[in-house]
This record gives sequence, structure tokens and C-alpha cells, in this order.
Amino acid sequence: QVQLVESGGGFVQTGGSLRLSCAASGSFFGINAMGWYRQAPGKQRELVARVISNGSTNYADSVKGRFTISRDNAKNTVYLQMNSLKPEDTAVYYCKADVFRVTTLYAYWGQGTQVTVSS
Repeated sequence: QVQLVESGGGFVQTGGSLRLSCAASGSFFGINAMGWYRQAPGKQRELVARVISNGSTNYADSVKGRFTISRDNAKNTVYLQMNSLKPEDTAVYYCKADVFRVTTLYAYWGQGTQVTVSS
């Protein structure tokens, strides 16, 4: 099995910063993409940022210029540095990893971490 353990959520005022971490562990051959998604109350889960094994990234338009995703392949860990936070960034943030087990790619999700930005 594969486990994703997230950390770093919390409460911050508008304009503040937080850094999320997500570490993957378990039995797998490698990880293709790792990313962060978020879900606010009453809304669908949406992509925030994603990084592929070759280092290429993509971001939601709403976070470009404020959030930075990075990845430590040796530690199977992905980070999300969130700066200039806004109240609309308030959501549960979920880590997702697309993991190779033998030759098949599986998607795994973390348990979620709450980010609350006060106005």
C-alpha cells in the first residue's frame, strides 16, 4: 500500500504564508506526478498545483505568482509554499500522488489538511 502524510496547514491572516508538505511512503516503483488540490465548503475539489517527475509544473490561475510547488524525489515529498494568502484560499488541501506499482499507475490521496485564512 501507499500512504500520503500531509502537514503544515493552519490558521493565518490575509497576506500571510504557509508551507504544506506531503510525504509518500509504502511499496511502489516510482511516482509520476504529485500535486495539491483543495476543496472549499460547498465547492468541488480543484487542482491547485502539480509537479511531474521531470520537474514541469502547472498551477491554477488563481494561485499563480503566489504559490510555489516543489518536489524532493529522494524523499518522495512534495511541498506547497503559499504566500500572500487570501480568504478565498480557505479550504481543505489534499495531496495526490500518481504512483507506479509494477507497471500500473495508481492515484493516492492524503487525508487533507485545513488551511484557514482570516480577513
